[in-house]
Amino acid sequence: MLNRKDIVSTFSTNGIKRHLAVDTLGFPFFTHCTKANLSDDKGLIEMLTKNIGYFQSKPVNTPKITILLDHGYHTEYLREELEKVYPQIMTKIRFELSAKPSKQEKKDQGKSGFVPVAARWVIERSNAWMERCKIVRIQVKGY
Repeated sequence: MLNRKDIVSTFSTNGIKRHLAVDTLGFPFFTHCTKANLSDDKGLIEMLTKNIGYFQSKPVNTPKITILLDHGYHTEYLREELEKVYPQIMTKIRFELSAKPSKQEKKDQGKSGFVPVAARWVIERSNAWMERCKIVRIQVKGY
């Protein structure tokens, strides 16, 4: 069974973990697959490293890209590892831990267990779309 942090940022089935970065509407921005036993931190580093050209080509004078993470990620470790690949990356991105309602806030609202958070729900909805939409492969003969 998956724990909550896997559902928010990645989805693992049959030994494969799918890492997904989406925009604020939930449309895929970057995707990456790894073995399921790879940590979320390392999977994110791989995904961003494979797409490092996007960040290198982004002008410095534009606003930083905010990467919203759940509390299972270690931002200092991510920063250190990504700066090894591209030393100026932190001039173009910033990490932000998503809001997480406390037990007291849930209790005040009369809720318990999993409570959807608006910003995090975007990625969870996108993961659900990916799992339910199957890719159809078409092979054209003669090409």
